[in-house]
Amino acid sequence: MTRTPARRLSDVAKKVGVSEATVSRVLNGKAGVSDGTRDAVLTALDVLGYERPSKLRGQRARLVGLVLPELQNPIFPALAEVIGGALAQRGFTPVLCTRTAGGLSEADYVDMLLDQHASGVVFAGGHFAEVAAPHDHYRLLRTRGVPVVLINAAIDSLEFPCVATDDFAAAGQAFNHLAALGHERIGLLLGPEDHMPSRRKLAGFEEHARRVGISHAPVEHALFSLEGGQAATSRMLREGVTGVICGSDVLALGAIRAVRRAGLTVPGDVSVVGYDDSAWLNCTDPPLTTVRQPIESMGKSAVALLVGQMEATAAQSEELLFEPELVVRGSTGPAPVRVLAQGSPSARACVRCAGRTAAGSAENYHGYLLGLAMVRPARPSSA
Repeated sequence: MTRTPARRLSDVAKKVGVSEATVSRVLNGKAGVSDGTRDAVLTALDVLGYERPSKLRGQRARLVGLVLPELQNPIFPALAEVIGGALAQRGFTPVLCTRTAGGLSEADYVDMLLDQHASGVVFAGGHFAEVAAPHDHYRLLRTRGVPVVLINAAIDSLEFPCVATDDFAAAGQAFNHLAALGHERIGLLLGPEDHMPSRRKLAGFEEHARRVGISHAPVEHALFSLEGGQAATSRMLREGVTGVICGSDVLALGAIRAVRRAGLTVPGDVSVVGYDDSAWLNCTDPPLTTVRQPIESMGKSAVALLVGQMEATAAQSEELLFEPELVVRGSTGPAPVRVLAQGSPSARACVRCAGRTAAGSAENYHGYLLGLAMVRPARPSSA
């Protein structure tokens, strides 16, 4: 339905809480209106979907696009809350843009934000972290001089400021935790192979595995979903892993499901480590051990970088790396102990194998895991 000029004045005046006469003065470029009121009227025009008068179109709205890949992963709503609050405190209106299957793409949202004269855009996860994804819309934003901040590790060629957790360090923290618990057959479950944060985690994982003399450790790639985590973990269980490090908490939940479907327990038979520390994961069964991203600090830093670009003549393509934090809960425990009948050939073989494992032979341990079925420690019989 086409809105009449009178309807537009009424809608904007109601949105801002001023008279229609004040809105008219702003739209016609007349004096007698404070800068704050003028900005509020122009922002209301953009939010309500009205076109600005041609003489005002060169002015940027105080809208900031917040582009997210999804809302099902709890980490993204958490980021949106922090970023939206920080933007509002600085007088900006956040516009949430979420990709959905069959819906608008990142490029579509960028076109919309440019049409609305947005002051800037924050991308929290997205195509900028994927080598094989389209990137032309990022270059369009740079060409137009729109301030942009990326949250998560990005490909090298975009040259935007970036805020990220140190993925290399995160993988190392998770690996060292499981190794300290006696695990030697540790698997890594990541997102797609072209995903930059996953590549950094893989580098950290492989480096720490080399340090302890493990030449082969299973690595699986999957979509960031519970089903993807379950399928990939099922494959690793066939290789005898006793610990699984996951690239997200959602993948970790899928890993736990796979372990249970295999008739095993967490952490009695297999330990699982997540990544993100979503708010509700201390309520799972068992509570999830995970690597926490400092969402509060990252979100506020992203907004500070964005506003800094608005106030400066040029953007610095720097990357701020934040230190992750291992949060130990109930999904990790000591490497499983296998109990066999005393004196049996298998038991004697187990003792010899355990001795060689203690001496640092990852290959013998691998054979031990593949050759023996996992069992829980024996309970003493009742009198």
